[in-house]
Amino acid sequence: MKKRVLVVDDSDIVLAMARDALEGGGFDVVTAPDAKESDAYIFDIRQPDLIILDVMLPGMDGDKKAKLLKSNDLTRHIPVLLLSSKPAEELRRLVTASGADGFIRKPFDHRQFVAKVEDAIR
Repeated sequence: MKKRVLVVDDSDIVLAMARDALEGGGFDVVTAPDAKESDAYIFDIRQPDLIILDVMLPGMDGDKKAKLLKSNDLTRHIPVLLLSSKPAEELRRLVTASGADGFIRKPFDHRQFVAKVEDAIR
């Protein structure tokens, strides 16, 4: 069974690029435009094997959602990567504060993006 990746971003362009890269890498991809809609996939019977959260989302920022996921017994085991164009130092701080497992900077190279996802799932 293919590994499932949930990508949460309010940009249709970013979602399409992430979907193309990950499906090309052999992943099953589901997407959501914000943290609230992502819950339908996160708490589904088949939870994602990895969640990628844009840092700046409508309603709730990705780092805050990551913190909630990492404090919940039902979801703390799911690796979470933050996605942003913010400087790497700022992203490192957000990863540490939220409990996320890493970050990916925008814009991303497809091969590096897939490699980062594969590493986080391992």
